[in-house]
Amino acid sequence: MLKIRKAEDRGQADLGWLASQHTFSFGHFYDPDHMGFGPLRVINEDQVRPGAGFDTHGHQNMEIITYVLKGALEHKDSLGTGSVIEPGDVQVMSGGSGIRHSEYNASTKDPVHFLQIWVMPEEDGQTPSYDQKRFFDVEEQASGFKLVASGSGRDGSLKIGQDADLYAGRFIAGEHFTHTAELGRMLWLQVAEGTLTVAGETLASGDGLAVADEDVLSLDIVEDAHLLLFDMVP
Repeated sequence: MLKIRKAEDRGQADLGWLASQHTFSFGHFYDPDHMGFGPLRVINEDQVRPGAGFDTHGHQNMEIITYVLKGALEHKDSLGTGSVIEPGDVQVMSGGSGIRHSEYNASTKDPVHFLQIWVMPEEDGQTPSYDQKRFFDVEEQASGFKLVASGSGRDGSLKIGQDADLYAGRFIAGEHFTHTAELGRMLWLQVAEGTLTVAGETLASGDGLAVADEDVLSLDIVEDAHLLLFDMVP
């Protein structure tokens, strides 16, 4: 099963300081046909104006991954963590039994553009945690997928509390790539930038692809692309 979630069909929110597009139901946007996919619950594409951001607020029992595409995002939390997340970095915050944090555009001149991803944990009530790591040099040549988060923390990836692997990477036009899934696992492909074809269908920036009961996902890159791939238990 391959099912495309087109960018223009996502939920929209424009608060002036924030423009957000919701792949799945979120906040005031309710879509009973798109409540998530397996343990993947939220993919929000957010753009925040210079100097603006999310005031301190709380999260529980959710694995939250932040992936910056352009600009810089400043993070502070109740664990005492303070950091700036930039393109090439990946941030993981486990809400667990409860954590509070704020997120602000670190620039007073340039907007910040990022993906906020929520994955439901295997177990509720765990100890909250935070981690961040640089995986890419934005100047380096596109080199395909890297494992950036996983339930096992293997191969230098950030550990999350769910059997879900997140790969991220950049691809050059003309490349062909395949990903083999283990029996019974689900895949979600999110196009951050670029254009590609899958099984004869064209995907562009902001599009998502749900994959189930397929052994191999085969990608043909049409225009240079920046992709995220989730490989998860149902």
